[in-house]
Amino acid sequence: MKRFLIGTSVLAAALQMGCERDVSQPNLEYAPDMYGSVPYDSYAPNPNTRDGKTLMAPAPGSIPRGYSPLRYGPGPEEATRAATDLKNPFEASEPVLERGKVAFNRYCSHCHGSGGLGDGLVAARFPRPPSLLADHAQGLADGQLFHIITQGQGLMPAHGSQVAPEDRWKIVHYLRSLQSPARTARKDTP
Repeated sequence: MKRFLIGTSVLAAALQMGCERDVSQPNLEYAPDMYGSVPYDSYAPNPNTRDGKTLMAPAPGSIPRGYSPLRYGPGPEEATRAATDLKNPFEASEPVLERGKVAFNRYCSHCHGSGGLGDGLVAARFPRPPSLLADHAQGLADGQLFHIITQGQGLMPAHGSQVAPEDRWKIVHYLRSLQSPARTARKDTP
């Protein structure tokens, strides 16, 4: 037993000394696959593609993962069609209204003002946007408001590329919360 322990100790010491590696040499790689391949730069010519370019456009008809395209074009007719087809997928809860307020203040208040009256900073030097508390705006369906935010209308540019669809729906709920005191005041007026 004593010989076995001494032999094992000597072998372990020899292995330990033999494990010292030269740091200037790479470690042994098992199945390196493509670790060592040299990639093409994005804008470099590539002899392996038909057009000779490395950076390729996505296949026609492909859409980003998690994205669902809006099937309505710009214009009032499409907004009217969206009014009947699109329904707000969110319930008007406190977190939804809070997120809608944050998104409204970030993307809409510079033109429409923080209260939706059309008195934002942009209105000082450019044509004043319509009040979102006016009768016309209150008569718009949720789907129509979503479409207008997405595609734009009149002088308002499209915000579909900047505002996520979930935030657009939450902005619609926030607009409704801004409009509700105005509706109540109008009903109470004789």
